[in-house]
Amino acid sequence: MASITIELPLFPLDVVLFPGTVLPLHVFEPRYRQMVTDCQHTQKPFGIVLAKPGSVYQHEVPYSIGTMAQLHNVERLDDGRYTLMAVGTRRFRIRSQHRQKPYLSGLVEPFGDQPEPIQALKLPMARACGLFRNYLEMLLEAVNEDSSYADLPEDPEDLSYFIAYFLEIQNDIKQCLLEMTSTQERLHDEIDILRREIPFMRQILSKNLPEGKSMLN
Repeated sequence: MASITIELPLFPLDVVLFPGTVLPLHVFEPRYRQMVTDCQHTQKPFGIVLAKPGSVYQHEVPYSIGTMAQLHNVERLDDGRYTLMAVGTRRFRIRSQHRQKPYLSGLVEPFGDQPEPIQALKLPMARACGLFRNYLEMLLEAVNEDSSYADLPEDPEDLSYFIAYFLEIQNDIKQCLLEMTSTQERLHDEIDILRREIPFMRQILSKNLPEGKSMLN
């Protein structure tokens, strides 16, 4: 079966967006303000892609895999800037790109994870959930935020994206997680990352806590 490709505006950033996650954006460059205006008029998504290290301003080189995003809560400020929420939907591969408009555009092919037996996902999903709840609680405590949080996604693929988005790790590692096509492998990698990061986070918190106070109080 022939693959489906679509034309998509591309927004290279120093961030990795995952499907099902939300990214607040402040759009101030004229070329990307034009992109937002165009997306509003056409009611079509745009693509958020991680810019490769060493990219030159106005000639950014994106990684070949990114995430489609829908515009939400768009507000145009008096000086023409925009504030908005970009909601990730699907991943895509860039097949070709051009600069016929002020901003980068490309012909992209949407894709998802390969189907896997649910039984093979139950154990890594349970382990990832337990570790991530612990990690998220400490992460929120580190920034003095309320440690209450919404329920985690019940779908294994959605859960793997949710965890990847909130991990405080380098963008190149996040990009690797985004590019994987196996939910099981992504969850296993996230379990390994969480097992490394949780002791580190615990150590940071223990140094910042007042003497005699427990992280559990």
